[in-house]
Amino acid sequence: MLEIENLSRSFNGRTVLQNISLRLVPGEYVAIVGESGVGKSTLLNLIAGLDRPDGGCLRLDGEDYAQHDEDALTRLRRDKLGFVFQAFHILPHLNVAQNVALPLWLQGVERDAADGPARELLDAVGLGARGDSWPRELSGGEMQRVAIARALVHAPRLVLADEPTGNLDPANAARVLALLAERVRAAGAIGILVTHSLEAAATADRTLHLTAEGLRG
Repeated sequence: MLEIENLSRSFNGRTVLQNISLRLVPGEYVAIVGESGVGKSTLLNLIAGLDRPDGGCLRLDGEDYAQHDEDALTRLRRDKLGFVFQAFHILPHLNVAQNVALPLWLQGVERDAADGPARELLDAVGLGARGDSWPRELSGGEMQRVAIARALVHAPRLVLADEPTGNLDPANAARVLALLAERVRAAGAIGILVTHSLEAAATADRTLHLTAEGLRG
């Protein structure tokens, strides 16, 4: 279970998020929509432990991690989180399959053993033939799909996706949205999708609206 209680964050004296509360159970997949600049990406970064809240609690499976030190947050992200970034963060010195396998390597899985799951996810996002390619050979949409495969390969407890279809054509957007929803539900994980697209949001179990006043169902 993911529990967020009274989460707040300010930057340079400007309050971006205030008293945000949310509870999600395993297998639940929600979309968060809202105007640009309202704090959707900030909220995901807080949930992922990439930024620290000014106040409030964050609990995953009963573990309150809002005030964990960096080492503990790194372990949490390694073992339980999958994050699809808008900026991809694909490593240029690794080929495509190696980029997808990276979360498994970090968990101690041998490289040969990690290769199969990585290529299976690449096939699921329509890039089965590109495993040996280098990131510089990919389009922006292809790199987005690599990032999605990487976020799912280690079967995380919590999947966070920040505008995962922003660089994709409609057919591939539909494909990866279906994959995200399917993997979250099948694994009994928790999924949070941040998007401007109401079509993308419709693939989630429910849609939440983030405004300056807070998070509303």
